[in-house]
Amino acid sequence: MTSATPYCAFPNRFRQDLRAGKPLFGCWCSLGNMITTEVLGVAGFDWLLLDAEHAPNDVLTLVPQLMALKDSASAPVVRPPANDTVVIKRLLDAGFHNFLIPMVESADEARRAVAATRYPPQGMRGISVSQRSNRYGTVADYFRQINDNIAVVVQIESPGGVANAAAIAAVEGVDGLFIGPSDLAAGYGHLGEPSHPEVQAAMAEVFAAAKLCGKPVGILAPVEADARRYLAQGATLVAVGSDLGTLRSATQALADRYR
Repeated sequence: MTSATPYCAFPNRFRQDLRAGKPLFGCWCSLGNMITTEVLGVAGFDWLLLDAEHAPNDVLTLVPQLMALKDSASAPVVRPPANDTVVIKRLLDAGFHNFLIPMVESADEARRAVAATRYPPQGMRGISVSQRSNRYGTVADYFRQINDNIAVVVQIESPGGVANAAAIAAVEGVDGLFIGPSDLAAGYGHLGEPSHPEVQAAMAEVFAAAKLCGKPVGILAPVEADARRYLAQGATLVAVGSDLGTLRSATQALADRYR
């Protein structure tokens, strides 16, 4: 597990570990609540995904969750609702350094995601001289260092993304590929069946493309048998559960025990 670091510290150890191929185990935060996120932070996962795509989160709900993780060993990763430059800019200014960009289907889309996280001339991030990420203007070398301390992982979750996986992985600034099993299954006509052979074959293509480019692969795998299978295939960025799923299963088991 990683050691706790201040949220504005350099270097970005999560990015370093990710690029080094270190196994990193995470958990999905979907409840949009700073207390539940803080509890997950106490557990000591390597990373926690704060979801703004499929969970009821926005910048104002995400900032308290970042605050709740300031003393945690877990690296905060955010998933914006879309590959949107303006939304990404706001999340950067709010203090996020690690991004999981959904539904990337081409190298051009991957380049746009990376550019959104970099100040010019490397990218197109808009400039605010005083924001939460630079401790409200008190980090003297922030603008010099921050471009090299943002992690960008892009999600492959469609047949188009699979077909272009090698080109996407080769984009400079893309630190890894992340497979979205549910959307990928739906894209191949097997809604709710990520274990379908055609979907698994598509996943294998993503693994191969990432390996070709020397990039790590991540996946959401709340079933332990699936997680261990993907680890054996070479996945290193693995989300092994979610706050919502854990709460749902544990409370149901507790209720059933007394029926």
